[in-house]
Amino acid sequence: MTRALVRRPGPRLAEGLVSHIERRPLDPGLALAQWQAYVDALRDNGWETVEVEPADDCPDAVFVEDPVVVYRDVAVIARSGAPVRRAETAGVARAVAAAGYRVERLAEPATLDGGDVLKVGSTVYVGLSGRTNEAGAEQLAALLGATVVPVPVTKVLHLKSAVTALPDGTVLGHPPHVDDPTAFPEFLAVPEEAGAHVVLLGGNRVLMAASAPATAALLRARGLEPVVVDIGEFEKLEGCVTCLSVRLR
Repeated sequence: MTRALVRRPGPRLAEGLVSHIERRPLDPGLALAQWQAYVDALRDNGWETVEVEPADDCPDAVFVEDPVVVYRDVAVIARSGAPVRRAETAGVARAVAAAGYRVERLAEPATLDGGDVLKVGSTVYVGLSGRTNEAGAEQLAALLGATVVPVPVTKVLHLKSAVTALPDGTVLGHPPHVDDPTAFPEFLAVPEEAGAHVVLLGGNRVLMAASAPATAALLRARGLEPVVVDIGEFEKLEGCVTCLSVRLR
């Protein structure tokens, strides 16, 4: 069975960082219900969820994708360009070690968030953003032993806020938020911001947000099966479906 790391939202969620959008009021109770529905969707599609220990003093800890990058048998503990998020890594490091990964760490001056890392086949794209620098991309390449392609990210928080990939490797993104679509061999423009975000569930199934119905229709026309979840409260914090889990192999 395939596994995914998740981490439940803490009591300070509404204090989470916001950098590219205006802050809006957040309903913590609704956020918890949406998180549970997201976890249930993973489980209903054959995934075992592994819950990382809470980090209640860290408002953004629910976005468990950012503290770690997993690739084959390696888990690289990230070093966020937002120093207040670095305390999130301890529990994630313990979780991936318990899951059998060899744990490596980035070191100063590197900064990197997992949300800036998109794996497509044997290529790893790394967004150079407000959270991830060139040293982070270089250290990640050395630790993974993979082909790393740096790409600019200036219009959104993370690379995976702009683009993700379909099962066939096609990269999809909402053009106003993508710095350079030509960085990707196959690029599919989608009509909604949230349509750029999918989590591959296996086969032709992709998890995506309810806020992108036109993109869901587009993907159905391509033979894919969207599994739709409402993550509206997390979208208020620049979150998307990829942010809320880390798929383990």
